[in-house]
Amino acid sequence: MNEPVTKELVIHKIKHNLRRLRTSIKWIIFSVLSGLLIGMVGIAFYFGMTWVTDTRTSYPWLIFFLPLGGIVIVLLYHLLHDEKDTGTNLVLSAIHSGDEIPLRMAPLIFLSTLITHLFGGSAGREGAALQLGGSIGNSLGRLFRFDEKDKHIMIMCGMSAAFSALFGTPMAAAIFPLEVVSVGIMHYSALVPCVISALVAHGLALYFNITPPSFTILEIPEFGISSAVTVTILAILCALVSVLFCISLHYSEALYRKFIKNPYLRAAAGGCIIIVLTLLVGNQDYNGTGVNIISKCFDGTVAPEAFLLKIIFTALTLGAGFKGGEIVPTFFIGASFGCLFGTLTGFSPTLCAAIGMAAIFCGVTNSPITSLLISFEMFGFAAMPFLLLAIAFSYMLSGYYGLYRSQKIMYSKFKTSYINKQTH
Repeated sequence: MNEPVTKELVIHKIKHNLRRLRTSIKWIIFSVLSGLLIGMVGIAFYFGMTWVTDTRTSYPWLIFFLPLGGIVIVLLYHLLHDEKDTGTNLVLSAIHSGDEIPLRMAPLIFLSTLITHLFGGSAGREGAALQLGGSIGNSLGRLFRFDEKDKHIMIMCGMSAAFSALFGTPMAAAIFPLEVVSVGIMHYSALVPCVISALVAHGLALYFNITPPSFTILEIPEFGISSAVTVTILAILCALVSVLFCISLHYSEALYRKFIKNPYLRAAAGGCIIIVLTLLVGNQDYNGTGVNIISKCFDGTVAPEAFLLKIIFTALTLGAGFKGGEIVPTFFIGASFGCLFGTLTGFSPTLCAAIGMAAIFCGVTNSPITSLLISFEMFGFAAMPFLLLAIAFSYMLSGYYGLYRSQKIMYSKFKTSYINKQTH
């Protein structure tokens, strides 16, 4: 039966809708603020990254200062009393457990990532962006005395803004924080704030002539049974590569800590190892982000061993205590592995490079929706059936491994059952 309309009910409904309106206005204001402020920080970080990358490319001898750079990074974290920093893991943990993110994380990750890239460490930039955005977003929430749940939304807003400003993919940036924290549960209460923050930051980036990455797939075969089987095989292999990358990152750090207790010596040793490997390889293709090599994958001109070398370089860099992200190296690994698969099978190497990027990104982040969206933003919609199929298989078969150990898998990948387990 319908509830009888009374004066009290009408007043209650009006008050209820006014509260919703106030909440909506609040989040519009603060998501715009987050997009503007954190977007500007992300843009500054982008230009800083561009400068250090260009400088290192112009002066290759800078790599010999990588051990010193590692020591400086450890010293910075020591001086600011943040020796136990867990990076992006802390940001994710803060959203589902209420851990506090110190504001000092922002300048620390900003400077230390630039140092890592200036001297030739192998790392990405988007992981640093997530830490920048999460740290500043949390501080904004604390400044305006938000409650715990609203601070979580501000953290996600910050992550979206920084990711969008730096990488130029607002759709993926808006959804990624909602999806990556607790796999199987989307934090839809943060959807509108994250969308607004991502779009505002993206608009700022475009104003400063920061163009989003885009890659052209030269040949897209007709989607049919044969091509679907080929893509499925590639997706299965990509899932295995994503597991290998996650294991390499985690075990590299554990081995460094086991054999070299002193963090200064650990960073210096890691820098020396990267120098030796670079000299053995004979070039610096595997230092820095490697975005230029990703472009080569879409020309079909990448070395067969490229994906494996990038895994090794990145694991040894980040495991030693250098700072940076894992996402661009993931794209490098995916593009080079996919290109190799396409070259060996004769199945459109450029399409396979795109599939490899999307599938391995999904495998290491456990974020299939974000993976699909970022694929559309980077490659367009024409290859949709191939990307969709590969992402689905990679998500399922990568198991419960992930880049971020504080990420929680809420629901099983194989059954409709609640498991609530952390990645490994």
